[in-house]
Amino acid sequence: MEKLKQAGLAYTEARCAKNLTATEDALYVLGGKWTLRIVIAVLSGHHRFNDLQRTVNGISARVLSSELKDLELNGLVRRVVLADQKPVVTEYLPTEYTRTLRTVIDALAEWGEKHKRRIFKRE
Repeated sequence: MEKLKQAGLAYTEARCAKNLTATEDALYVLGGKWTLRIVIAVLSGHHRFNDLQRTVNGISARVLSSELKDLELNGLVRRVVLADQKPVVTEYLPTEYTRTLRTVIDALAEWGEKHKRRIFKRE
């Protein structure tokens, strides 16, 4: 292990603990089955409930509603009711805080693509 640390391939104990805690916090907010999918859809311009439900394949209306409430509580979407329109329109808009996830999402998507290619090369 010491050789790995010296080569910069392993974290120090302090860095390991810090990364574990920070990652647990992030996964608490983002780790659900649907959360990142909804965030990606919202960041991609899908702001209305039915549009989000069509875009995020397989999600039920009840689950989407619950997830959107959680995202709103965590400051990742802003619910806007446009009462001056007929019928009344509700939109779920990304916040500036949501935009901080772009690099995380891009990195995760890139890793996922590489991983998929790697796995299919083995078969």
